[in-house]
Formats: sequence, C-alpha cells, structure tokens
Amino acid sequence: MASTHRAPIEEHPDLVELRARHDRAAATPRAQMVEALALLTGLYLAASPWIVGFNGFTTLAVTNLIAGIAYMLLLGGLGNSYERTHSMAWAAAAIGIWACVAPWVVAGDVAHTRSITSNLITGVIATLLALAAASAARDDSANRRDHGMRRPMPGTR
Repeated sequence: MASTHRAPIEEHPDLVELRARHDRAAATPRAQMVEALALLTGLYLAASPWIVGFNGFTTLAVTNLIAGIAYMLLLGGLGNSYERTHSMAWAAAAIGIWACVAPWVVAGDVAHTRSITSNLITGVIATLLALAAASAARDDSANRRDHGMRRPMPGTR
C-alpha cells in the first residue's frame, strides 16, 4: 500500500498568499496610521469619563472603560496579527456605534452635555477608523487585481 505525504495546511499556497497579502496591507502607512489612531481613540474612550469629568455617572464610566479597552484590543493592540485584526474591524465598528448611543441606553441619568458630546465624537471617529481598517485588505486586493498581479490558476500560464 502506497502512502502519500501531505504538506501541513499552513504551507498551502492560498494560505501563504493570504498571509502575504495581509502583511503587505499592514505595512502600508495608511494601515499604520489607522492602527495608531485607533489605539489613541480606544484609550481616550476608556479614559474619557475621567478626562471630561463625567466619572460620577458610574454606569457610563464603566461602559466607556470596557468599550475603550475592547476597542484598543480589537484594532490597536493586535498589529502583529493583522489578518485577525481586519476580521475584527467590524466588531470595532459596532463598539464605535455603541459609544454613540450609550449615553441614552445605559441605566441611570447619564445623558448630559459633556458625556453626550464626548461619546458622539469618539464613537464617530471609532466607527470611521474601524471601517477604514475593514477596507484596507479589500483595497489591497483591488490594487493587485488592477495591476495584473493576480496569481494564475494552477495548470495555466
């Protein structure tokens, strides 16, 4: 009985190309800028109750702290694994939208001018940065397709 040796899945040409594409996308100045701004945005969202002065509203303060830390981990803190970060960009966009609506949704009377203004501005910026991160790999693959850099199908030239 003859046995065949199969290469590990990590060596599959499609996976190697996918990793290379994500590495190229993560190395662009645009991706690095989005990552840095996302890190700062998440840090501000987490610290905003104490920066802006609505830390007395405990439910919104805790909500912003948790959302800010989660946002930093999703977009700003995982730069060395860009393929996963890109996939989590949509969750980060949801956190940005949550930051916009949180002053009206969380329990208690927390919807005051300072908290609303801070959360709206931060939430919009967070959502836009998450959408920029989500579009980075799509832009890279479109550029490669437009410049004829697409890998040929096996068996063709």
